[in-house]
Amino acid sequence: MSTIEEETSHDNQYDSVVVTGGTGFLGLHTCQYLDDQGWDVTALDLKPFNEEDNTEDIDFIEADVRDEDAVLDAFEEADADVVVHSAAALPLWDDDEIWEVTVDGTRSVLWAANELDVDRVVYISSTAVYGTHETHPITEESPLDGVGPYGNAKIEAEKVCKDFRRMGMCVPIIRPKTFIGPQRLGVFQVLFDWVEDGANVPLVGWGNNQYQLLHVDDLVRAIELMFTLEEQDVNDTFNVGATEYGTMKEDFQALLDEAGTGKRVIGTPAPLTVSALRVLNALNLSPLYPWVYETAHEDSYVSVEKLCELGWEPEYSNKEALVDTYHWYLKNYEESEDTTGKDHRVAWDQGALKIVKKVFQNI
Repeated sequence: MSTIEEETSHDNQYDSVVVTGGTGFLGLHTCQYLDDQGWDVTALDLKPFNEEDNTEDIDFIEADVRDEDAVLDAFEEADADVVVHSAAALPLWDDDEIWEVTVDGTRSVLWAANELDVDRVVYISSTAVYGTHETHPITEESPLDGVGPYGNAKIEAEKVCKDFRRMGMCVPIIRPKTFIGPQRLGVFQVLFDWVEDGANVPLVGWGNNQYQLLHVDDLVRAIELMFTLEEQDVNDTFNVGATEYGTMKEDFQALLDEAGTGKRVIGTPAPLTVSALRVLNALNLSPLYPWVYETAHEDSYVSVEKLCELGWEPEYSNKEALVDTYHWYLKNYEESEDTTGKDHRVAWDQGALKIVKKVFQNI
């Protein structure tokens, strides 16, 4: 058992938590973990849990975070002590949707929480707020330069959080690296499909860059920590990411080695690959959005020293997180035309990448 699990068995003054976006990938894991820790958990989302989600003890309220009145009613019905605000638009959504859900939705959640004197709201941001940096590791004080509408909206949502801090609220901000684990599909389903089908895996660039990931189990333990410590310790901004990671080539090759296909990762000239992916994205022929292909060949890792000073430490390395997620995929994923969508818990249409996969199966 980890240090955090030993220290945070729901031994604090709070009982009831609402998780916005509670039926999504991060929301589901957060709800299940907090329920296991003894919390009274309510998920707020636009769609209910799946039948197989194992959420019998978790309440569900259908509401849109952009609707302040609906959010207020939901928080009141759940008698929320604290809130995890994980509802978010993904980078492949329309620009207007991204802004409305990410910025306006965050404002609605915080206004409702303030109205009802909810004690703490943990906001789940993203390291996408940093963009790319020449100097690493990136710290919480590094300049912000979001990649595309998604990163820019996250920056603006953080400004909203800080506005409510100035009003006296406790609003911890968590900036996680790309997180994976059981139930994670989306862009990683594309990777796992290629691995399972015995294809070599091309990289954007030569793969000598370090690209930090994060297991969702480590993230949810960091989230609960925001409720178990004193306000002056957590009313701040924290990076979250693995502390053990190699180069892209090393970590993704470890996944291929685990699969036992005998295939390898293949480096590519980054300018050429990025240009090709830009064209496919513009033609809606690829699920890979700019945040993925514009940064995949750059170093991207953050310092988590600030969070570790509070007692948190990750259990998974990059390699372990990838392998754990892949094993879940092999046991649980069944391809269905009906599941193709735009969130992390469903498969994404590979488009032209299906043709590219056939090429890399034969080289």
